[in-house]
Amino acid sequence: MRASHPAGGFGGNNLDGMWQAVEELRSRFEKRVGTRAGKGEVRAAVLALLAEQPMHGYQIIREIEERSAGSWKPSAGSVYPTLQLLADEGSISAEESNGRKIYSLTEAGREEASAHHGSAPWDPAGPTSGGGIASLPKAGIELAQAAAQVGRIGSQEQVHQAVAVLDEARRRLYAILAQD
Repeated sequence: MRASHPAGGFGGNNLDGMWQAVEELRSRFEKRVGTRAGKGEVRAAVLALLAEQPMHGYQIIREIEERSAGSWKPSAGSVYPTLQLLADEGSISAEESNGRKIYSLTEAGREEASAHHGSAPWDPAGPTSGGGIASLPKAGIELAQAAAQVGRIGSQEQVHQAVAVLDEARRRLYAILAQD
């Protein structure tokens, strides 16, 4: 049974439409997850992995995919240029072994990797986005789903409380962007 909310509330068919919109948005983000990393995340991931052990490029790609539970599989077109850049900067070195280049950190690379305090982009609190590669869209979708649920079954007072919480969240998000 659905709560009915007069005067612009979310009741009846409007609520079903809102729920459908949330589901469509969620599915769009799910399709996109893993296709593109944020700026610097490939670099941070490569450094984090090489801090553990020397690896070749394909191994790095596989490890990132595995550690992100399949939500991020960087392309060879992003990993190999990053490896070349790190080598050019002196952060990593490469040795030929069985027809493959095996990359390892130099002292400069170890310093950069340790600056990330052992975290990586696939971690729940990764270094670049503050929440890993897919955490912000996922958190937004979960928030929208919770709001839709309150609109679907909540009382009028609960809906008013939810609107106040969402207004405060929006203000706080903009305040984050306003920080220097």
